Amino acid sequence: MPGLHDLQPLDEVLRGVLDVSLTGLIIYRPVYDADGSGSVVDFAFAYVNPAAQRMLSLPEQPALTHLQHWPRSQAYGTFALHLHAFESGEPGQQDVQYQADGYQNYYRLAVRRSGQSLLVSLSDTPDQPRTLIEVAQAQAEVQRQGQQLQRLFMEAPAAICILSGPDFVFELVNPGYQRLLPGRQLLGLPFVEAVPELANHSSVEVFRQIYQTGVTHEELGILVPVARPDGVLEDRYFNYIQQARRNERGQIDGILVFAFEVTEQFCARQQAEALQSELRAGAERQAQASKAIYQIFEHTPAAICIHRGPEHRYEYVNAAYQAFFPDRQLLGLSVAEALPETVEAGVVDLLDNVYHTGETYFGEELPLLIAQPDGRPPKQMYFTFTYQAYRENGEIVGISTFAYNVADQVLARQRREAQQRQLDQLFMQAPTPIVILDGPELVYQLVNPAYQQIFPGRDLLDKPLLEALPELADTSIPGILKQVYQTGETYVAHELPLMLARYRDAPMEEIYWSFTFQARHNGQGAIDGIFVFAQDVTAQVLARRMVEEREESFRLMADNAPAMLWVTDPEGYCTYLNQPWYTFTGQTTAEALGMGWVGAIHPEDAAAAGTAFVEANANRAPYHKLFRLRRHDGVYRWVTDSGLPHFSEAGEFEGMVGTVIDVHEQKLAELALQRLTKKLRTSRDKAQALNAELQTANDQLTRINVDLDNFIYTASHDLKAPITNIEGLVSVLSGELPTKDRSGEVDYILELMQGAVDRFKSTINHLTDVSKLQKEHGQAVSQVMLAEVVEDVRLDLAPLLQEADAQLKVDVLRCPVVAFSEKNLRSVVYNLLSNALKYRHPDRPAQVSLHCHEEDAHVVMKVQDNGLGIDLTRERQLFQMFQRFHTHVEGSGVGLYMVKKMVENAGGKIEVESEVGVGSTFTVYFKR
Repeated sequence: MPGLHDLQPLDEVLRGVLDVSLTGLIIYRPVYDADGSGSVVDFAFAYVNPAAQRMLSLPEQPALTHLQHWPRSQAYGTFALHLHAFESGEPGQQDVQYQADGYQNYYRLAVRRSGQSLLVSLSDTPDQPRTLIEVAQAQAEVQRQGQQLQRLFMEAPAAICILSGPDFVFELVNPGYQRLLPGRQLLGLPFVEAVPELANHSSVEVFRQIYQTGVTHEELGILVPVARPDGVLEDRYFNYIQQARRNERGQIDGILVFAFEVTEQFCARQQAEALQSELRAGAERQAQASKAIYQIFEHTPAAICIHRGPEHRYEYVNAAYQAFFPDRQLLGLSVAEALPETVEAGVVDLLDNVYHTGETYFGEELPLLIAQPDGRPPKQMYFTFTYQAYRENGEIVGISTFAYNVADQVLARQRREAQQRQLDQLFMQAPTPIVILDGPELVYQLVNPAYQQIFPGRDLLDKPLLEALPELADTSIPGILKQVYQTGETYVAHELPLMLARYRDAPMEEIYWSFTFQARHNGQGAIDGIFVFAQDVTAQVLARRMVEEREESFRLMADNAPAMLWVTDPEGYCTYLNQPWYTFTGQTTAEALGMGWVGAIHPEDAAAAGTAFVEANANRAPYHKLFRLRRHDGVYRWVTDSGLPHFSEAGEFEGMVGTVIDVHEQKLAELALQRLTKKLRTSRDKAQALNAELQTANDQLTRINVDLDNFIYTASHDLKAPITNIEGLVSVLSGELPTKDRSGEVDYILELMQGAVDRFKSTINHLTDVSKLQKEHGQAVSQVMLAEVVEDVRLDLAPLLQEADAQLKVDVLRCPVVAFSEKNLRSVVYNLLSNALKYRHPDRPAQVSLHCHEEDAHVVMKVQDNGLGIDLTRERQLFQMFQRFHTHVEGSGVGLYMVKKMVENAGGKIEVESEVGVGSTFTVYFKR
């Protein structure tokens, strides 16, 4: 007989057998790991015969791999069967009911390796011969499942729709979805045409990504602005699940959307209306719908299960639900059998109630302690879920469950609440008055005891601000709080006076407040309240005013004293000079205070005078020095500067107090006596050489010389006596001499004497401070509030600001604290601001700005003006002592020298940028 080879070519015979075979056959090629390990990670389709193409809706050679087409085959064990047969060479078989990846059928598989290929033979239950009764039963079962899934779809409490094609045309809309958009035509319309207000919403871009990639998208709490029937946009929040839908060829042809509205939780508690509709297609359509629904359920992150019967036996669970209970058998078991720990938690009771009443149950954050495998401790979970009864022929036959594990959200909220309780506890225990004003009505949400003590007996908690304190209505406070609530900008006030009543029906009194208003933000970043940190500083303000009044009285008395008076701090910096000093020297306050007074001392006398003062200050000893002091007209006059150490009641050294007296005439007399003595000595020598007859005269001259020497020593010694004695004598003389007897030049002579006393006090001050400053390294620093220092200086410069009609802008919020000596910082700020005002341009209003920021290891403060500007070709002279660039304004030329020394002694530096006629910018770098 002729053999197979004699009839026709073997490959044609084999191809014909495969084509006419009623059994499906697939030939795979292995796909190996990309890292070269030799491990098989997937199988590629080499050939699919017509029977398999019909069963699986595949082409002859699909482009996708096995796992890409059937990703759930790993869970069903079919991929493991293929892998074992290829790696071991042993044939294998499996009967599987595959209900995933768009399939819903029973398959019988036989696999074996052939060389470098894997052969798979398969048959499905529809291909097996059946009787008419079996066919009818199968169709009835398919119809029952389709009806069941269709009812679940239409009765689901979620909003569900199917968007078809790349234009996302509404193909199916369930009642829950339609209720989101009442009165709108959706079916048959593209999404952006049916819902135009969402044309630019992020969800449209998500649709495109899913349609292109097939990756399922889940998003919780997404904001969707939906137009109401009246056209007004309404913000609503949803939990979304969006998944690609594939056709029989595995290609994406649409998107399935599951949405749960969470805008108002109480709306979710309303019972969902049970809607019935006619079947839209026949049994085949229902089967396809069943596959689609199960495919959605399998891949949705929501946990879904179906219980059947009064015992609530698991008929279906998706992967997300099974993941809650790993390694547990659920299908076929009742809830009590599969999950005994849920019985005590009341889950079975809830299911019983839904089953018997048909009322949908919405559960929120139900705590369940779930037992874990392998002896691990139980896991605490929290579930938000829906139990929905489903019916067949009008009777309840089971319950569908949609659930989410919200443990992360619950635990996060519990942590936030614990933190809030801790914060509230800290606020309540804080010694500083603190309140929290809630919402735009500014309702007192928290009032700590320190704040309540300011208003004893007044009911504040849970009342709006203006209801609790109506007297604030006519003040600036409501407007300030409204601005903080609207802008989020913190507001700080110091010593703001307000008329308030401390007790109910008590009389109004002026209370001074220093406070901070700071916006409070909720979890979404929106402002929902205001923190108020307040301090009643009335006592401090009144006390300071008393001190200021006393200081003003002292200043008035000192300014009218017949001498130049000065006061220093413990470090030797001059903190006060009376008016006679400024009248004599012509210096301003900014030029003289601190170390500025040194500029008025003659350069030849400055070093010695400074050394003497520094030693006296260091030793807490009396100080006395004679030097030349420059008068306002440029003439130097001799003065004596005397000071005594000043101690507090506790014995602490507080600085030096002294006087400067003009002794110019006395000094000139002393010099004249010295010249006369020299001449007399010369005459005496000549007389001795002439003849002995003049011995008597010579002796007499000798005695005269001795007397003159004694006089010179005595006069010089007397000039060093405390200036207060001289001043006292002048004062006594002026007081004792009657006015009516002051004839001739008596008044003029008294005036000259008093002027000499006055001028004698001021010469050495500047140079003494300069000498001390040059030795001032490593001085202790403190954290100084820059804003307070600037405000103090601004108040001191208020007359000059008004005179110059100047605008001063200050911005120090980015560096509120500077590590520096407080008095030195004040001197730096004072010098720079006063210079900016003094050297203003005459043709334009002065504009001065002071701002700061942090830069690396420094706090950087800039003072900028639009004044005369500086010729920077002489920049090296700018910070030298006694150097001045503009002589039309009074000054000593010491201020910038002092600023530079103080900053450099603290480890910082100062730089200047300037253009003549445009303005200058001084930049100070304070070490952090």
